[in-house]
Order: sequence, then structure tokens, then C-alpha cells
Amino acid sequence: MKRRGALVGEVKSTGRLATMLGGLGLVAGALLIAGSRHRLTTEPPSYSPAQETGEARPAPGVAVHDMRPGQPARRIAEDLIAPPPLDVAGIERIEPRPPLGELGLASPPKTPMPQDWRETLLYRPVATSSAVFEAMGRKVIISGTVDIDPDRICAFGDAVWPCGQRARAAFNAWLRGRALKCVLPPDGDRFAIAAPCALGNQDVGAWLVANGWAMASASGIYGKAESVARGAEMGIFGPPQ
Repeated sequence: MKRRGALVGEVKSTGRLATMLGGLGLVAGALLIAGSRHRLTTEPPSYSPAQETGEARPAPGVAVHDMRPGQPARRIAEDLIAPPPLDVAGIERIEPRPPLGELGLASPPKTPMPQDWRETLLYRPVATSSAVFEAMGRKVIISGTVDIDPDRICAFGDAVWPCGQRARAAFNAWLRGRALKCVLPPDGDRFAIAAPCALGNQDVGAWLVANGWAMASASGIYGKAESVARGAEMGIFGPPQ
């Protein structure tokens, strides 16, 4: 019985000690909370130097441009860096080189035609010479060009060849029986007539002259195209083909 009474006394003593420690912990927590409230109400807020001077601090990642007036750049070794003086008297203006092909040629202006002439489709054209064809009972001469007679013979160096026949064959090979769109008078006369024609979006006269299978008329618009063909030795201006 004595041993049991001693154990009960120890348990009571331990309970009282725990209660006292818990009370001390509550008192310490209350004191910490009170101290924090006192500091929050009595200490003045802290400001950065930028806020005291009224300067705004830029947000991170934003480029800032210096608006302060700068000093002009200092010139260094101008005699070594500056370009040498240019002698204008030594400059010579030369003519521009011709285009490398017909694609570089400017589109020829449209030839003014009478009011009653209309675009007409001529089917299954057949070339009778280098710039003349027949289709649907009409005989059309491509305006602005000089035809190469089928019997014409050309010479290139020591070679002589039937350039007229070759020019007609080249025209036929290009046409391949496709319809041509020509500006023609509305009447049904079947005399030969000079008219501008197109194969799709390609001007027929420009193609013939630029490839050397026809020559440009003096009053036509294909003079430059003939100069290009002569310079490139194309068609009748070049070797046998």
C-alpha cells in the first residue's frame, strides 16, 4: 500500500509540473504578441532612398533610356577612318547593259486601234512566214514587225543557212495550233491586215523579235528587242539552227 501511495503522489506532482509549464508558455506567447503589436504601431515605415528623392524605380526586365543630355562623340583618327576624297571628273556614265532575256524587257505600250476594232480569237493558226499566219480564213501580219521571207538565206561566219525557213518553222513550233487573240476590224473582208496579237499573256511580236525570228519595223515598238537579239546572236542573227 505504501508503494501504491508513492506512485499516486508522483503522478500528481508530474501533472502539476506540466500545468505550470503550460501556463508559462501561454504567458510567453501573449507577451510576444503584445510586443509585436507595439512595434507595428510605434515604429515609422521605412522608405528606400529612391522613394525619398521622388525617383521611380523601374520594373525589372524593362529597358530604361538615359534622358540626360550627353556629350558629343570624340573624333578619333579622322584621316585614317574618313573615306578618301572622290574625284568627280573621273566618273564616266555608261549605257546600261541590255537585259539577259525577253523577260527583262518592258511591256510594250498598246497600239491605238480604231474604235470599232475588237479582240477576236483565231483558232488553229498556221504560220506562212516568220511574222504572218492564216487562221479561220484570215491572213494576219503581226504589226510592228518585219517579216523574214521563207526563201531568205543568212550567213554567219563561213556558214550559210536557210534562215527564212527556219524562222517560219520556229513560229509554227511556238504556236502549236493554239488560238491567238488579235485586234481586228468587225467586217468580214479577207484581205491581209496588220494587227497586234497575243498568245495567252505573251505579245506575239515581242516574242518573234526578241528571239530573232523577225525584225522590228522602223515605226514599231520592238526596236530594243531587236537590239537584244542582235547582241545575243539569236535567231537569224546567229549561227545555223
